[in-house]
This record gives sequence, C-alpha cells and structure tokens, in this order.
Amino acid sequence: MSDNQIHNHLNNALNALKQGGLILYPTDTVWGIGCDATNVKAVENIFKLKKRNDNKALICLVADDRMLKKYINKIPETAFDLMNIEDSPITIIYDKPQNLANNLIAEDNTIAIRIPDSEFCFQLLRKFNGAIVSTSANISGNPTPKSFKEIHEDILKGVDYVVNLPDENLGTKPSSIIKLSEDGKVQIIRK
Repeated sequence: MSDNQIHNHLNNALNALKQGGLILYPTDTVWGIGCDATNVKAVENIFKLKKRNDNKALICLVADDRMLKKYINKIPETAFDLMNIEDSPITIIYDKPQNLANNLIAEDNTIAIRIPDSEFCFQLLRKFNGAIVSTSANISGNPTPKSFKEIHEDILKGVDYVVNLPDENLGTKPSSIIKLSEDGKVQIIRK
C-alpha cells in the first residue's frame, strides 16, 4: 500500500472521528471499532452497533505516555514497568479516569487503556490528539474476527468509515488486560 493511500485513510478516519462518527480500523491486536473517547453519543453508537450492554466497559487507545496523562491523573509506576517489559500487547485498567465520556468509564470508576504498537494507530492518535475507543469488530457474543473478511456485514455497514488496510500486521487475539489499583494491587483480568 502506498504512502498516499495510507495518508488518505488517516485523513478520512480523522474526519469521521472529528464528526462523531465510528470507524473500523486495524490495530496491533484485532480489527477494532473506534470513536472519539470523549464523545458520549459516539460511544452510545458503538454499544448499539455491537448490541452490547452499556455496563460493559470498552478499551481506549492513546499514542504515548504524554497522552495517557491527559486521561489518568495518577499513573502507578508499575504501569510503566509493565509497558516496558511486556513484549505482547497489554491493556491496563487504571483508577479514576478523567476527560473521557462518562459512558466509557466502568461502574467502579476505572478505564482500560492501551498504547498500541501499530504505526497506523500511532499516526491516527497523534493527528487526532486524543484517545480513541478500540473494541473488537464483532456483534456482542459472537467470536472476534481474526481477519477483515470475517467481520460481520452489520458492522461494516454500521460504521462511518472503514480503514481498509491489509491485516498482515494484526495479531489474532486481543491484548492481555491487567488491572492496576492506585494502592499498588495488580490483578490479571485476561491473559
């Protein structure tokens, strides 16, 4: 894929996000449905599209530590240690998020955030200059698609923009999820 095509996908995805739309995009793990993580209506639309109960929290992506600090006031040191030593994708659940859509935050006042290892995601996050929701591109209860061709037609029709990049860089499974409490407690949620 040419740089020009990637640039076009970035701009089109960026425009959809800024207008409160939903995008379908490749991440470092699986294909994701995304939106502006500060837009309550856009988050509602993801729950509707996935036919998912809105009390199940969603994951957000941020570009780097600097962006993470916009959404998490007190980042435990353990988080940086985990991000530095873990060689596979890791999502960390943090206490007391801020500056995010309230319907994105779990009932226990936590949020799951990952810094993806994907050049496309990094560029999109930097250009958007904010967190983007990343939830698997499936109807709730159905298997997570392992490739673009496995994505359900309702998902493809339900988003405002599809970033149709090859999925050769994708992993085939979701990230590990670890919950870090401010008091230093570490809990593995998904390995």
